[in-house]
Amino acid sequence: MEWADERDGGGVSTVRVLLVDDQPLLRTGFRLILEAEPDLAVVGEAGDGAAAVELTRSLLPDVVLMDIRMPGVDGIEATRRIIRDGAASHDPRVLILTTFDLDEYVIEAVRAGASGFLLKDSPPEDLVQAIRIVAAGDAIVAPSVTRRLLDRFATRLPAVRDASPPPGLDTLTEREREVLSHVARGQSNAEIAADLVVSETTVKTHVGNVLAKLGLRDRVQAVVYAYETGMSRPGQQ
Repeated sequence: MEWADERDGGGVSTVRVLLVDDQPLLRTGFRLILEAEPDLAVVGEAGDGAAAVELTRSLLPDVVLMDIRMPGVDGIEATRRIIRDGAASHDPRVLILTTFDLDEYVIEAVRAGASGFLLKDSPPEDLVQAIRIVAAGDAIVAPSVTRRLLDRFATRLPAVRDASPPPGLDTLTEREREVLSHVARGQSNAEIAADLVVSETTVKTHVGNVLAKLGLRDRVQAVVYAYETGMSRPGQQ
């Protein structure tokens, strides 16, 4: 493992990023991309999950860019440990890196507390934007990827409950349920606002209420919740 000192952002609020991947060349590429941004600072690198957990404790990054498949402790278990530790400290966010064709593990990573995931071959600007969004407390910027992955691996999710509503669902208003169903389709706030003919601010308020009432971390977990409860099903538009 290796790390660099955080740069002085010249008054700019800096997002501290920890890079976790077992391929040094990929870490170098990510570092070059991120260090070109004045508001992002790579504070450390790790080649496996165990090192990632230790560096998260010592370096206190805002965002951990996490690979899934690594030797020893994988990205899923590392995410679980980081989120568990973070609940009592600085609450880091985990952004999962995926290759898409090996991503049956992504669902478990989201359940472990990850704030979303990004394809490894995404354009550099998408990587930068995704880190900023996750650092701000929202979910990853590519809801369509969330949707496709959940459709693909829905058979791995627990059987939906067709009888009584799960705890928390009955606390939602009809409008909040409607918004949740749109979130589960992978729609952005702007798209939901257009469909419901309301403002984006109103949609954002509804999404916040849904997350608070259901005890969910972000909209990625809201999508998983919608699948697990049967509110959304594979292929549903």
